[in-house]
Amino acid sequence: MSLPRFSNVSYEQYWALREQSDEWLEYIDGAVYMAPSPSIKHQLVSSNLHTELGLYFRGKPCNVFAAPTDIELASDKFPDRKVVIPDLSVICDSKGFTETKYVGVPTLIVEILSPSNQAHDLVTKFNLYMAYGVKEYWVVNPMKEAITVYTLNEEGLYEQADVKAGTGVVQSACFPGLEVALEDVFR
Repeated sequence: MSLPRFSNVSYEQYWALREQSDEWLEYIDGAVYMAPSPSIKHQLVSSNLHTELGLYFRGKPCNVFAAPTDIELASDKFPDRKVVIPDLSVICDSKGFTETKYVGVPTLIVEILSPSNQAHDLVTKFNLYMAYGVKEYWVVNPMKEAITVYTLNEEGLYEQADVKAGTGVVQSACFPGLEVALEDVFR
């Protein structure tokens, strides 16, 4: 998803494209990005991480959603609409749900890198999620078997809260007790 598939597209045109397509399409700054088909390793990592997060959030007021869940980022600071499809998202405010999407800002978003989308997740989405106030952003790199946890600081900027590669346990900065062993994610 490194290059936009369409540029200078209105929000209404984006939804018309979505209705005509079976592909996962995101809408950021008037550009439509197409998500590549995930690899088997990507899917296994996503499934394993979804299980780990699901166990932690069981019985808690937050819910874990896997792709393809449309997230329309909404903020009083930004009038433009943006629609992303994170690999995983944790939503603690249920007021933003519609029949087809969530409108608001998830508390935690996880993106799993693929060779073709690294720049999109590490630059475009990193800056987008930071600007909209996603409190915690996990970048999962299956090629290096690494997880980096970013959290918003008091200035509204992401700072690295944790990083592990190969082995070890990453810890959430926002959710006390949320710890994930890399061995359970990359098995």
